[in-house]
Amino acid sequence: MHLSDHGDGRLANIARIAASKEEMAILQRHLAVVVKSSAFQGSPRSGQFLEYIVSKALEGRAEMLKERIIGIELFGRNPSYDTAGDSIVRVTASEVRKRLLQHYGKHGNVSDIRISLPTGSYIPEITFETGPSLGAASRQNNGIATAPIEAIEQNHPTPQAVNEETTAVGTARTPAATSKVPVGRLALALGIPLLVLNCVVWAVFWNRTAASKSVTTSGLPWSFFFSSPHQLHLITSDPAIFQIQTLTSRQIEVSDYANHKYLPEPNTLSPEATAIYKDILRGDKLASSADPPIVAGIASLAESHALTVDVQAARNIQFSDLKNDDNFIFLGSPLSNPWTSIFSDQLDFRFVFVPPGGQERMINVHPQANEAKFYNPTAPGWETGESFAVVALVKNPDQAGRVLLIAGISGEGTSAAGKLVTEPSQFAEILQKCDLPANGAVQDFELLLKLNTVAGSPHHIDPIACHKLP
Repeated sequence: MHLSDHGDGRLANIARIAASKEEMAILQRHLAVVVKSSAFQGSPRSGQFLEYIVSKALEGRAEMLKERIIGIELFGRNPSYDTAGDSIVRVTASEVRKRLLQHYGKHGNVSDIRISLPTGSYIPEITFETGPSLGAASRQNNGIATAPIEAIEQNHPTPQAVNEETTAVGTARTPAATSKVPVGRLALALGIPLLVLNCVVWAVFWNRTAASKSVTTSGLPWSFFFSSPHQLHLITSDPAIFQIQTLTSRQIEVSDYANHKYLPEPNTLSPEATAIYKDILRGDKLASSADPPIVAGIASLAESHALTVDVQAARNIQFSDLKNDDNFIFLGSPLSNPWTSIFSDQLDFRFVFVPPGGQERMINVHPQANEAKFYNPTAPGWETGESFAVVALVKNPDQAGRVLLIAGISGEGTSAAGKLVTEPSQFAEILQKCDLPANGAVQDFELLLKLNTVAGSPHHIDPIACHKLP
């Protein structure tokens, strides 16, 4: 196994820890706390991954910490599986890095141990910041007896559900906690999707030739958009803002977003945390990996009508850009595209921000017969389980144009919703069952989709509710 000097240093330090019964005992207790913490709650796979790489490193079996071997040993993949096509190990490692940052951002000030996973490696980095004996003494001097992290987790448990009366009238909010986070290479390992594309890539999509078969776009929303004399704008999501909100457990108001105020107040963050968050924000031209296929599909539909679509990144527009009679398409939920919150009051199915961890769930503010009031995902993202998405055609407040929202609780949900709306015949058939007109006067509507995901791939996409909007 060829290792860099950094890898050799990590292994040497881990071997030293493994040789000390005291440090091993402290590390094992710490690892158990981390895996059971709120940051890892809801992602057993991430916890198992972290336990696996730490245990193999402590056993001195660094040769087991390779992508293919982890895929076989931990995820049950076939020994000949294609690692280029199956990214489960890389995706899980990225998720673990994000969750570790979230955990230490909350508990770093009472933890003397750091476990991190440097980018491009599956060998963990384990550090005792002051040494186990000094660390215990310092906690006692600060008035914290034993197991400070466990105590914090018990005193501030992750809510299993948001108070229904609260979420029915607004979005849950918590102030950002003072953060202390590891620095260095971890700053580059925050789970930002590796497949994001900058604006240059859009040119590729605009040069796509129309499909040889004719495209049917007679149904909503395309029948309205493509017959309108006004420009159609598509606003992509902002994965960096998604990262900031999930890591700080603080939702960014659209007014702050428009004013480029992305971070909590400076006195609530450590200098290390501020540096890391600013590093995330440098990706101001990036789009979610869910967006390009949707953009390409919409571009192809528009091209069949000899129209073009103006594509902008969410962070590049202002309120003034919406104050006209043009039409808009927004990709992503309020967590990945804060602009969509402008239209939330028109929706029956609304996204609710649930801290800590910054996850979202869906609330149905006007349940109809046989509809639930709450829709809770079991797969927050890149996991196996159930999730939800919305497709909605709504008014642009105080303007004549319309807005199409394509948004999922997870990126997979947005992908699934985007795939549906860019297959006009299939989408028109679904809307017809909702008694929505294919032509004539425009009717605002909202469609709720349920999807199952397996390791980040959406399937079994079912429309479970359809509402006409006033």
